[in-house]
Amino acid sequence: MLPTLHDPIFRSLSDPTRRALFERLCLEGEQTVAALTEQAGISQPAVSKHLRILKEAGLVSGRQAGRQTRYTARAEALAPLVDWTRAMSGFWDAKLDGLEDLLKRMDQ
Repeated sequence: MLPTLHDPIFRSLSDPTRRALFERLCLEGEQTVAALTEQAGISQPAVSKHLRILKEAGLVSGRQAGRQTRYTARAEALAPLVDWTRAMSGFWDAKLDGLEDLLKRMDQ
């Protein structure tokens, strides 16, 4: 199967911990690793690893503030997924409409 531009985003959000971190950043705004770790239920190195993966996928950005890095969600990075979902929805709507037409013809 050929990789798509969406694969890094899908891969990074496939993990429930990363999804939770991303959602928290979306809902609560900019956070430090320490603040994210407090509620994540995992170690600080694990949170940092998840944030690195989210950053590589373009879903979060980090900025240095003294000795700490503050992370922010980049919700606009989800736009390719929204476009893909819309395209797939249109594809399946057309397929189901065709099936419905076929079943109606078969009933006649």
